[in-house]
Amino acid sequence: MKTSTLRRCLLCLLLHVLVSLAQGLDSKPCHKQDHDSTIQILHVHSPCSPFQPPSPPSSWEESVLQMQSEDQARLIYLSSLVAGKSILPVASGRQIIQSPTYIVMVKVGTPPQTMFMAMDTSNDAAWVPCSDCVGCASALFAANKSTTFRTAGCQAPLCKQVPSSTCSGSSCSFNMTYGGSTLSAALSFDTVTLAKDAVPGYAFGCVQRITGSSLPPQGLLGLGRGPMSLLSQTPNLYQSTFSYCLPNFRSLNFSGSLKLGPTAQPKTIRFTPLLRNPRRSTFYYVNMIGIRVGRRVVNILPSALAFNPATGAGTIFDSGTVFTRLVEPAYNAVRDEVRRRMGNATVSSLGGFDTCYSVPMTAVPTVVFMFEGLNMTLAQDNFLIHSTATKITCLAMAAAPDGVNSVLNVIASMQQQDHRILFDVPNSRLGVARELCTY
Repeated sequence: MKTSTLRRCLLCLLLHVLVSLAQGLDSKPCHKQDHDSTIQILHVHSPCSPFQPPSPPSSWEESVLQMQSEDQARLIYLSSLVAGKSILPVASGRQIIQSPTYIVMVKVGTPPQTMFMAMDTSNDAAWVPCSDCVGCASALFAANKSTTFRTAGCQAPLCKQVPSSTCSGSSCSFNMTYGGSTLSAALSFDTVTLAKDAVPGYAFGCVQRITGSSLPPQGLLGLGRGPMSLLSQTPNLYQSTFSYCLPNFRSLNFSGSLKLGPTAQPKTIRFTPLLRNPRRSTFYYVNMIGIRVGRRVVNILPSALAFNPATGAGTIFDSGTVFTRLVEPAYNAVRDEVRRRMGNATVSSLGGFDTCYSVPMTAVPTVVFMFEGLNMTLAQDNFLIHSTATKITCLAMAAAPDGVNSVLNVIASMQQQDHRILFDVPNSRLGVARELCTY
C-alpha cells in the first residue's frame, strides 16, 4: 500500500469514517452553498477542511490517545474558566492542541475575505489573525484591504467588556488566554457575513501577537452568552437563538449545519431549562438529573450533578470537547453499570478510556442522559468508539481530569452527534432532537 493511501486510511480511522464511504467523497462538492441563515459546519479534520494533521497517527490506538490528550487539555482550560484563573497545561514530549473541533466559513471585511473560523460555544469574543501578526499562521486577514474596517477607541463601551483591556494612544486593545496560548488583539469593527447575512460593525479582536500553538489558525467565532458573543451582537437579526447539528463520524464529507435565528428551527423538539450562572455567564448550563444505562438508572449522588453558581459546578453543553467528561462519582457509576452488563468479558484500557473490550458490546444498547424536561438517548455510535483494525471497543467517556477544579460535567461533541441542539436564550431553554446531521 502506498504511503499516501496508508495515511488516508489512518486518518479515516481517526475520524471513524468507513473506507467505503471515503472512496465516494469526490462525488459530492465539499462546500455547499450556504442559504438563508444556515452555514455548513466542517470537522477540522474533515476531508473538506483546509486543516489536516501534519503527521497523521500511525495507528488507531495513537489516534485515540491523541484525541484524549487534546480533550484533557480542553477540560483543563474549561476548568480554569470555572475557577476564574488561568491554568496552563504542561505538554511533555509533544505539542498539545486545544482548538475547538468544528469550523465554519465566515467572510470578513469589504470586499469579503474568507476565513474558516472555529465554532466555540464556551467562548464569547471573535478574533481573526491580522496582517503583520507576530506568531500567527499564514492565513491572515488583511485589514488594510477592507473599506469598512476600523479600530475601536478607548471610550467604546465594549472596551470595558473585553478582558485585560489597555489603551495605546486612542485605540483599545486586549489580552486573553485561550487554552495553552495567549493573544494580544486590537478591538476592531468590520462587516462580517454569515451565510447570506451581512452584519455591519461586528466587534472582534484583530490579533497582533500570539504565544503558544493552540489557537485556531483562522480565528474563532464565539457562540457563548457573554457581551462580545455573536448572540449579544446580533439580537435583532438572530434573536439570541441558534442550533447546530454535528455529523456522525461516518457521514459523507463529515459536515453538518449551523442555523442562526429562530426561523427554520425544528418544530418538534423537547427542551430543558438553561441555567444562568452570573459568575460564569458564557457557559450553557443545564440541570442533569440522572443517567440511565439500558433500563437502569445508575446510582449517582445528587451532589455530583447539582448546579452550584458559587463553585461553577453543574453540567454544560460544549462544542469543543470530543468525549463527555463526568465528575468522578457520576462516571464511576456509569462505568460500573456498563461493566456489569458485560458480565465476565475481559475488560482492558486504552489511555484514559478504562472500559474497553475485544468482544462486541451489544449488551449495552443505549445510554440516556436525563435532564429536567427531556431525555437525550444516545445510540451506540454516540458512546462507543470502535477500531475496525484491532476490533477493540471502548466506552467513549471518562472522568474529569485529576488535579483541576473537577466540578464540571461536560456533554461533548461525540455524544451530541446526530442531534439538533437548539440554544434558545430569550426563553432560557436548550432543545435536543434526534436528526441525521448531513449537509
